[in-house]
Amino acid sequence: MARRQRTSGAHGMSGGGTATGWKATASRYALVPLRLFLGVTFIYAGIDKLTDSAFLSDSGTGSIGEMMRGVRDSSAIPALVDLALHNPVGFAYAIALGELAVGIGTLVGLFGRLAALGGALISLSLWLTVSWQTDPYYYGNDLAYLMSWLPLVLAGASVFSLDALFAERRRIR
Repeated sequence: MARRQRTSGAHGMSGGGTATGWKATASRYALVPLRLFLGVTFIYAGIDKLTDSAFLSDSGTGSIGEMMRGVRDSSAIPALVDLALHNPVGFAYAIALGELAVGIGTLVGLFGRLAALGGALISLSLWLTVSWQTDPYYYGNDLAYLMSWLPLVLAGASVFSLDALFAERRRIR
């Protein structure tokens, strides 16, 4: 009677490959929770800023102007803060609308890599200005957001996304 020989699969599993199939599926969908989290968070942050009249002010408690003047001397790049201080309200709107655009693009997976790059740049600029003086550094959340964007910059939005839908339509044509 012939013996069935087991072969080792691409991921070192022998036999039916059920674990290999599960790993491939898990790998394919691994970035979806990160996309959901970052997308929802940035949409919320953008809406929160746009609906906060105190934040959208040049001066006063909770204003963007007051916050930028408060972090100017402790930021890594004071010139970046000075640039924002030329028009604090315009800068506040730019950040809020940028967060909203990045969040929507990330959540629906439209121009996924570009949206993630935008999120990374927003996070980088906030880390170098607002969060820079946080000690120890890991208490500041902007650095963690920056690092969270990088896998999406590299991988894009390959599943459950408009990018994937458009790519599939182009492939079919």
